[in-house]
Amino acid sequence: MVEPMAGYVYVWEFRVAAAQRAAFERRYGADGDWIALFRRGEGYLGTALLRDRNEDGRYLTIDRWRDEAAFRAFRAQFDVEYRRLDAACEGLTVAERSLGDYSEA
Repeated sequence: MVEPMAGYVYVWEFRVAAAQRAAFERRYGADGDWIALFRRGEGYLGTALLRDRNEDGRYLTIDRWRDEAAFRAFRAQFDVEYRRLDAACEGLTVAERSLGDYSEA
């Protein structure tokens, strides 16, 4: 099956201490809390959680949405849940940063 092209993609980088990696992967992985929340939004296409093969504790997430409007609507509709989950996951990371917003070419 061919997945639909995303009109909006955003990428985050996370640094995770060794003691928190299993918990981080559970929360951010395919069956994790973040994806469960994102699935509630119309236009969500999927997330990839990538573990750096050369740098321990470095991860990327790639979140795909139909378009930016779908993502913005999700954030508006689920803002309380998003902020609550973000706060609950805060202790899992040493650092995190946005690597930007993209469109699939």
